[in-house]
Amino acid sequence: MTSVQLKRTCFRMIMVLFGLLSACAATATRPAPTAPATSAASQPTEMPAESQPTPRPPPAPTHAPPAQVPPSARTYTNPVYGDDFPDPFVMRVGDTYYGFSTNVRSSNIPVIRSKDLATWERVGDALPRLPSWAASGQSLTWAPAAIQRGDTFVLYYTARYTKIGLQCVSRATAVQPQGPYTDDSSQPLICQTNLGGSIDPSTFVDTDGKLFLLWKNDGNCCGKSVGLWVQQLNDDGLTLLGQPTELIRKDQAWEEPLIEAPELWKDGADYYLFYSANWWESKTYAVGYAVCKSVIGPCSKPLHAPIFTSTKQVLGPGGQDFFTDASGNLWMAYHGWNAPDLGYRLGGERSLRIDRIGFADGKPVIVGPSSDAQPLP
Repeated sequence: MTSVQLKRTCFRMIMVLFGLLSACAATATRPAPTAPATSAASQPTEMPAESQPTPRPPPAPTHAPPAQVPPSARTYTNPVYGDDFPDPFVMRVGDTYYGFSTNVRSSNIPVIRSKDLATWERVGDALPRLPSWAASGQSLTWAPAAIQRGDTFVLYYTARYTKIGLQCVSRATAVQPQGPYTDDSSQPLICQTNLGGSIDPSTFVDTDGKLFLLWKNDGNCCGKSVGLWVQQLNDDGLTLLGQPTELIRKDQAWEEPLIEAPELWKDGADYYLFYSANWWESKTYAVGYAVCKSVIGPCSKPLHAPIFTSTKQVLGPGGQDFFTDASGNLWMAYHGWNAPDLGYRLGGERSLRIDRIGFADGKPVIVGPSSDAQPLP
């Protein structure tokens, strides 16, 4: 082979090798095919919204998902009332919501008010004076609940019966929802002295109009069993009728050392008894439920675990209460500690929070505890 032929052969080999390298480089740098853009900004402005591709829904989360709320929508962000507001109760009267809580500082029963559920203002003390049998100024006035009966508002609450040194349930009345309420009783309405006392009252009106009171016997105060109870009230809500019935007891490991805060709600033919359990000043405090055949039972717990628990942002959610808004939507009011400030010794506060609740396939569904913006109706 001559030198010229050798040069030509080498040149052809170099060109073939260069071509192969170029092809490889083109393949390596070519962008992967992309799906058509689905955002409004990437579509022609004249394209109607309904013709845009619909994104695939995400998998169901354990807790509330990040809210996808249009900028113009009305929203709320928990906590809706950032001050200490433990064991909250919310009552709607007309277009106004009234919130009541366990004693805070010098107030026996703090009361707040809102028109939109998103912003709340302090109104004062719903029960500025306790009856003569109750201990005052000792932070022993707990877990109120209120109901309107005719032109009268009835407030149920827990106070210390000084004569026997136990927590007991009483009632007071007022002519306006925020009070002031007056308790003219000479002794508590309910006090199960052989079971450690009685606390955490709540009311339930059945579909036939009958009014009932629920509460907890305070057995954990003194080594006794702990259960949730119900008894019928007369129409004005001031007198008990018949005998009390125990609905459930503390009998699951996650509930130790107590169950409390009974709240009854009816959906369809089933009665759902919600309650808080575990120690109130811990991240394992949570909400569970039982299903009952009637107001007076029998009740059974379908799970061996809570359904509403702590998140990274919200610790120990509980003390729940249900209420409906003006559109008929069901809400759960509850308290929770802002992480990481768990407990009063760390400067924490059990602030007021709200989230929507519903029922599907015979089970309660609660979105939350939420910490981001959520839509209002």
